[in-house]
Amino acid sequence: MGRTYIVEETVGQYLSNINLQEKAFVSGLLIGQCSSQKDYVILATRTPPKGEQNEGPKHSKARLDNLDEEWATEHAHQVSRMLPGGLLVLGVFIITALEMGSEFQNTLRRLVFAVEKSVSKKRLWNFTEEDVSERVILHFCSSTKKIFCRTYDIHDPKSSAKPADWKYQNGLSASWLSLECTVYINIHVPLSTTSASYTLEKNTKNGLARWAKQIENGIYLINGQVKDEDCDLLEGQKKSSRGTTQAANHSFDIRVLTQLLLNSDHRSTAMVQICSGSVNLKGAVKCRAYIHSNKPKVKDAVQAMKRDILNTVADRCEILFEDLLLNEIPEKKDSEKEFHILPHRVFVPIPGSTVMLCDYKFGDESAEEIRDHFLEMLDRMIQIEDLEIAEEINTACISSSMDTEASLDNTDDEQPKQPIKTTIVLKIQQNIGVIAAFAVAALAAGISFHYFSD
Repeated sequence: MGRTYIVEETVGQYLSNINLQEKAFVSGLLIGQCSSQKDYVILATRTPPKGEQNEGPKHSKARLDNLDEEWATEHAHQVSRMLPGGLLVLGVFIITALEMGSEFQNTLRRLVFAVEKSVSKKRLWNFTEEDVSERVILHFCSSTKKIFCRTYDIHDPKSSAKPADWKYQNGLSASWLSLECTVYINIHVPLSTTSASYTLEKNTKNGLARWAKQIENGIYLINGQVKDEDCDLLEGQKKSSRGTTQAANHSFDIRVLTQLLLNSDHRSTAMVQICSGSVNLKGAVKCRAYIHSNKPKVKDAVQAMKRDILNTVADRCEILFEDLLLNEIPEKKDSEKEFHILPHRVFVPIPGSTVMLCDYKFGDESAEEIRDHFLEMLDRMIQIEDLEIAEEINTACISSSMDTEASLDNTDDEQPKQPIKTTIVLKIQQNIGVIAAFAVAALAAGISFHYFSD
């Protein structure tokens, strides 16, 4: 028997209301949450048309072969940044005036694998054996309103389609549980001289992988208590007259304890490594995750929070790197100072749901720009007054000069006990397409990047 998808009724209304406007098709993403028993779909969003596709009827005869896979996967990557912990892209949909045919299924199969590759390529975490590996494809016929639903195992490139049930439910996420956490980070990433040919983004991600292990192996307190991972998250909560747990509007406070000292039986050998620079990330980040209220386990809540912590730090770094390259920040002289601020996180509620979506905002971006971004990426018009800024903007100063330092690094990937103290320099080398040196400052909540250069 195939998987069951419990779908918010507003998703069905959204699909029915999409007007093809003489186009051959409209495609998009399905967003929700996986569980061991069933999957939950709470949002659908169409892939925005490219600029040249807005010109009108001359594209009405376009074949399904013209589906721009690169454009669709980039949309999926952008949308994945706007999802808090617990939510992910569950699959893809396509709407046509014709009923399902082999051409549609083959196109959707290619697309669902490409989308999963796009949203997972820069993650700091990996799938576990308990993670659901099936992703859904949905065909909706606009003329007959018929639905064709199948799943593929995205871990098996040769997997064949499996049947799946598609069932609507009103108020699906109206009583989902929210998890909130503030994580204080202090990450030191030494950049060896041998990695000078790598981009800063790659070097930073390699360093973040070390920190990610600490987050993965941390101890998570739920409302101040350590709970067994196989326990029900709502264990001990009040019961209603019908015997169900009262979970509506329930929020959990999560705290993370990371291991600082090595075990007594763990040996570490230190070595001196000549470095051309380093990156420091320091500050506090606000994290949120959401989980269904149908007998959730502690391990599900912890996993959702872990992944939001890792995602939000990685996403902010990536957004800043893209912004600096897009704006072609010129190389500064050694004596000049640089100021950079990473985007801070904002949240927006989903009407009729306890779940909130997120986005990232630079200090010079207006609320109207965030509203437009939500409309473009998620096809949702939001109210500016609903924007919740989770973090305040902190400015961090970077003083730049040339200096030579060596870094003490550990061969077992532990962080150095005494980070290097040196002056900071920002250098971007674009003539050969390689970032040779770089500095960034502060998550809007307080994360600062200090780049030490040789």
